[in-house]
Amino acid sequence: MYQWGMTSLLPLGLDRSTKTSLTEQIYVGIGAAIGSGVLSPGARLPSWRDLAAQLGVARGTVRAAYERLQDAQLIVSSRSAGTRVANRPQTVAAAPKVAEPHDALPEAYRDVSPGPGIFQMGSPALDVFPATLFARIRTRTVRAETVGPSSYPDPRGETQLRREVAAHLAISRSIECLPSQVIITAGYTGALGLALHVLRLAGRSAWVEDPGFPLARRALQIAQMETIPVPVDDEGMDVACGLRHAPGAALAVVTPGQQAPLGPTMSLVRRLSLLDWATQTGAWIIEDDYLGELQLRGRAAPALASLDRTGRVIHIGSFSKTLSPTLRLGFVVVPPALAPLFEEAATCLAPAPGAAVQQATAEFMHEGHYLRHLRRMKRVYAVRRDALKTCLEPLGLPAHLAGLAMLLKLPMEVSDTQIAREAAAFGLAPSPLSIWYSDPERRQSGLLLGVTTAPGNRLAASCDRLQQLIEKFS
Repeated sequence: MYQWGMTSLLPLGLDRSTKTSLTEQIYVGIGAAIGSGVLSPGARLPSWRDLAAQLGVARGTVRAAYERLQDAQLIVSSRSAGTRVANRPQTVAAAPKVAEPHDALPEAYRDVSPGPGIFQMGSPALDVFPATLFARIRTRTVRAETVGPSSYPDPRGETQLRREVAAHLAISRSIECLPSQVIITAGYTGALGLALHVLRLAGRSAWVEDPGFPLARRALQIAQMETIPVPVDDEGMDVACGLRHAPGAALAVVTPGQQAPLGPTMSLVRRLSLLDWATQTGAWIIEDDYLGELQLRGRAAPALASLDRTGRVIHIGSFSKTLSPTLRLGFVVVPPALAPLFEEAATCLAPAPGAAVQQATAEFMHEGHYLRHLRRMKRVYAVRRDALKTCLEPLGLPAHLAGLAMLLKLPMEVSDTQIAREAAAFGLAPSPLSIWYSDPERRQSGLLLGVTTAPGNRLAASCDRLQQLIEKFS
């Protein structure tokens, strides 16, 4: 124990056998006493000369510790008042936290993408992806990035990748755009966030598909927009319904290529009606082309943006379903008039992901590997779709194709969320249909079974287990 002033006592032990310097030990010890309240604001400390004598250390050692405490604004020193503890706000001890093995994902994200597991949606088949080839290309680009000049990359995205995306969209989605209209983003959500920031529609309303992607709906609400659920049928979003209930909406978020999660393609009549509404009212349309050309029934319809003649459609695409969601790589194609605003927002708030992964993807596309990979994926997924349907039907579980998933509808009294959460214990990751609805009156119960993650060697046993879980909760 050492006396501090006349009344304050503080335990301060110094360990000369440790590698930690004596200066550091004194600094940490006094700082801890101040932080815990043992030394209250205004308490007087001995001079560094007196403390050095009490501790039996060199004066310079204590002086250096005091200087660090002053730099940290923990103590103040003056000739008249001596050295005292600085006045600081009182700290309130936080309740001890219960240790967890890992940080849990947000609940909404967990329900939409519950995997990894069989039937997981949103992830391509790992056994189909040419991992060795892509890894070799990526290693080369990482090496080039490491030894190259050190500078900030283009926040809009690497020029080569933007050119490849523009060229690919012209062929596969019939979109005529310049590389200057393409902004590379951190996946779909990065593109959506960028668009919502640029459009600045807080306080306005937006049409959303019902059922529709829950995270997109939540993103609009975070952007302080009112979401207007618009029902979906075999022709996609019911535009006439949107016109009846909210003609003054400022935005529509749609998945016209393959509606998420039900799967129909938006009819040409409704596409033209949607574009006409946007043109006449000055509204914007965000096209979520989440599956691109991965159409398992015939040829994919052209993108909605290919019909846009007045610059009202913002087209968003992603490499998550075609390459890997771990790349966190997407893109947004913006009307020419909005390009400067998107460039500025990307530069200041949301620059493109790392250059190496962009360059690897660009090279993968330029050498023709991407198109070959897409063709192979479609063949493999069609086989898995048929195999899954064949396994489900004898079990009394009829399902129909919904994009890259099979939709298995359940009676409303059956909790699809309970089944989905229980299935995780068996390595299954179906997505509950009910969470995709925003209007309780339209809500339906069902399970979305991802086709891409339904390998044949465990398919029959997985379907049997799924039937048992459905019977358990029926």
